[in-house]
Amino acid sequence: MLTQGSESIAKKAGKEKQTNLKVNEPTELMKFLLVQIQGKSRNNIKSLLTRGQIMVNDRVTTQYNELLEPGQTVTINWNKTQEEIHLQGLKILFEDPYLIIIEKQAGLLSIATAKEREHTAYTLLSEHVKRQDPKKRIFVVHRLDRDTSGVMMFAKSEEVKQTLQNAWKEAVLERTYVVIAEGVVNKDHGTITSWLKESKTLLMYSSRIPNDGQKAVTHYQVLKKSRNYSLLAVQLETGRKNQIRVHMQDLGHSIVGDKKYGATKNPINRLGLHAQVLAFRHPVTGEEMRFETELPQEFAALFN
Repeated sequence: MLTQGSESIAKKAGKEKQTNLKVNEPTELMKFLLVQIQGKSRNNIKSLLTRGQIMVNDRVTTQYNELLEPGQTVTINWNKTQEEIHLQGLKILFEDPYLIIIEKQAGLLSIATAKEREHTAYTLLSEHVKRQDPKKRIFVVHRLDRDTSGVMMFAKSEEVKQTLQNAWKEAVLERTYVVIAEGVVNKDHGTITSWLKESKTLLMYSSRIPNDGQKAVTHYQVLKKSRNYSLLAVQLETGRKNQIRVHMQDLGHSIVGDKKYGATKNPINRLGLHAQVLAFRHPVTGEEMRFETELPQEFAALFN
């Protein structure tokens, strides 16, 4: 590690900004970086590794447990990489040998459709892992609608995908969305329960008859109100197709921008639905992990 008399050198050459760190004793890369980069968490550093922004002796590395030897130089590139530019529409929050956690922007498909096969979260991440190893693949664990932003999880093997999907209810500790709903929701919190079915036109709808469809349970809490809109935190007990969108319509307060499910207003020019929190137990290590994203600016602006 760096001794008190050692220096970290920040270089600026044109638009490049780097920090060079000299290694003085044997250690692991993650341990070294946690000591040397003040104010950065383990997840922050893993993100730098994932994006190819860390080099050891001018060689890009993505392995947090790489062994360092005295005399080596660890370089951190703080500017955006080509990888970040390539991954337009998503941001990698975490990656290890088993999982990739991303934040998806509204407008990006999770997976291919008949109309769009190229620019999806799945294809972008497939290309990302193949650049590391041409034999690597990714697997869809769950999906977000095209117009929904927020946290998503992908697996790096069929086995990990099946492990998660087969024990989804036990593995997932929290799934919280934020919603902008039309009108003022008077009841500050509540639970919506119904059985969801799909029409011939592929529209989901609620049945109140027990077991007449897939049971769906949604909990909500009002966070803020304005004259025309309500900001809600919504937790899923079940994860059915279009569940939140249908249940908000059932509540009489459709999600803004959701014309498909009864909305008449679109003040933010997108669907007012964001997957803010995903917490789960890692399917391999057993570690409890939690990823929380910021409230989209256009959501916050509506309540300022």
